[in-house]
Amino acid sequence: MAKQLDYHTIREIFRRFQAAEPEPKGELEHVNAYTLLVAVALSAQATDAGVNKATRALFKVADTPEKMLALGEEGLTEHIKTIGLFRQKAKNVIRLSRILVEQYDGEVPSSRAALQALPGVGRKTANVVLNMWFEQPAQAVDTHIFRVGNRTGIAPGKDVAAVERAIEDHIPAEFQRHAHHWLILHGRYICTARKPRCGDCIIRDLCPYEEKTL
Repeated sequence: MAKQLDYHTIREIFRRFQAAEPEPKGELEHVNAYTLLVAVALSAQATDAGVNKATRALFKVADTPEKMLALGEEGLTEHIKTIGLFRQKAKNVIRLSRILVEQYDGEVPSSRAALQALPGVGRKTANVVLNMWFEQPAQAVDTHIFRVGNRTGIAPGKDVAAVERAIEDHIPAEFQRHAHHWLILHGRYICTARKPRCGDCIIRDLCPYEEKTL
C-alpha cells in the first residue's frame, strides 16, 4: 500500500484524467434508472460486457419493474442464465421490482438507505446508481478502484470502506462527480492487476508504484 499522496499531486492527477476524458461514462448499458439498477445488481462477480450481452434483449421486453414482474422469475432466468449466480440474481431482481412497485410507485429511489434496503443491492450498487443516474458524488469502490487507490496512493485503505473514505476526503470536490469512473477506467485498461501498462500511463511521473513496467 502506497502512502497517501498530497493534495496538489492528487489534484494534478485528476486534472489529467479530466483533460483526457472530460465526461467518463460507465460501461453498463441502460435506458433508465431502473435498468441501470438491474444491470448493476447483475454485474456482481460478472463482467460489464457479459451483463450487457444478456440485458440487451432483456431490457427490450422489461425496462420497468412492472414489465419485469410480468416477465416473471422464469422468464428473467432465461435471459440472464449466462451470468454468474443467475438464479439468486433473478430472485433478487423480481423481489426488488415488487418492492419498487408496491412502495415507490415503480420509481427508483434516490436515497442510499432506500436503495440498500432492496434485495441484492449493496452499498457499491447503490453508489453506482446514485452517481450515474442521480449525479451524486457517490464513490462505488470495486476491485479496480481498490487496486488503483492503494497502488498509486490516491486513496489507500485496507478495505473498501477505507478507500471510499479516502476518495471522499482527499480528492478535490470538483472531481468527485466523476472520480470513481476515472479510477475504474484507469484500473481496467491501464493500471491492470498483473501487468500494469505504465508506459501508456498519463500519471506515471506522479505515481509512487515501485514495480513500474516499461
